[in-house]
Amino acid sequence: MELSSLLNRFSEPETLKMAKLGRELRAKGIDVIDLSLGEPDFDTPQHIKDAAIKAINDNWSHYTPVAGFLDLREAVCTKLKRDNNLDYTPEQIITSTGAKQSLANALLALVDEGDEVIIPTPYWVTYSELVKIARGKVVEIRTTVEAGFKATPAQIEAAITPKTKVFMFSSPCNPSGAVYNKAELEALANLFKKYPQITILSDEIYEYINFIGKHESIAQFSEIKDQVIVINGLSKGFAMTGWRLGYTASNITLAKAMEKLQGQFTSGTSSITQKAAVAALVGDLKPSIAMTEEFTRRRTTTLALVNAMPGFKCFSPEGAFYVFPDVSSYYGKSDGQQTIKNASDLSMFLLNTAHVSSVMGDAFGEPHCVRFSFANSMENIEKAWARIREALATLK
Repeated sequence: MELSSLLNRFSEPETLKMAKLGRELRAKGIDVIDLSLGEPDFDTPQHIKDAAIKAINDNWSHYTPVAGFLDLREAVCTKLKRDNNLDYTPEQIITSTGAKQSLANALLALVDEGDEVIIPTPYWVTYSELVKIARGKVVEIRTTVEAGFKATPAQIEAAITPKTKVFMFSSPCNPSGAVYNKAELEALANLFKKYPQITILSDEIYEYINFIGKHESIAQFSEIKDQVIVINGLSKGFAMTGWRLGYTASNITLAKAMEKLQGQFTSGTSSITQKAAVAALVGDLKPSIAMTEEFTRRRTTTLALVNAMPGFKCFSPEGAFYVFPDVSSYYGKSDGQQTIKNASDLSMFLLNTAHVSSVMGDAFGEPHCVRFSFANSMENIEKAWARIREALATLK
């Protein structure tokens, strides 16, 4: 059997690969602490579950419109106005089976073979692979810890060519935790208004998990609003990872293009999820706020533990729920059985020796870093970092 060449253009997500390796060790009876996956360890709020149960009892069990039920798209518009002061109509909203599908819809609607997509590092693992699936070319902009893992207008402009089709970024960022403030976004907007042919994909999935103040969207700047596709969803802010609901807000031309694509891939997402999503988007935000308060406490603890690790160089995340330390000081060190040559080696060493799962930075475009999540209980976080410290102490 000869498989499609498409499968050779992209890689399996390292986040899922590490989770799989962790499960395999657990199956052998080993106590593995998972700091690899980006999933809130909270249950979906009760009022959202109640809405889903009602939808089942009310027999919302049939095919849904490709773009989503009208009341859901209206709820997205209400949320965007309430939280972000952004004005959209339901026709500009496409709901999908998770924000990952929303990203895929956007890139496949925009990118032809050879088109360039500028992505600042570090970036979520799927960004580059979706560009490859679309036969586009990834153009990385290297950011640094010193610059807060943010790209500057000068860096972006230097990367723009006649083939540039898309600029793609997240704020808050997975994996770095960087958050662009309003002044920084305005500077980017002033750049992109000179390049109306470039579409900006703004991934705002971690919007509610922000440790430095109000979330800001680049779509707020009217001169470039039609160039922006806002990507968001319910997984992170509402602890609804398994429900699979993402959405885009864009100009109508792009919305219709994404709807056309989705119509051939999946059609509309789950009817029950959609009804639950309405309750999430327009309902009580107290559970989401409480989650962020807990993540704030865990961030404080995690940073203290990470900064106590000899040789780790760590940026203080401003949003999301990860730390992303530079671990390159361990390259060349050995425990007598294996030598650490790169961040991937260190990540595997910690999995097999400390029994703590993480994700190597290569997957995010930053080969000297490792991502550790603090979306786990305080007890597990403290236990995990004690194990990591003990394992690192064996490397000489």
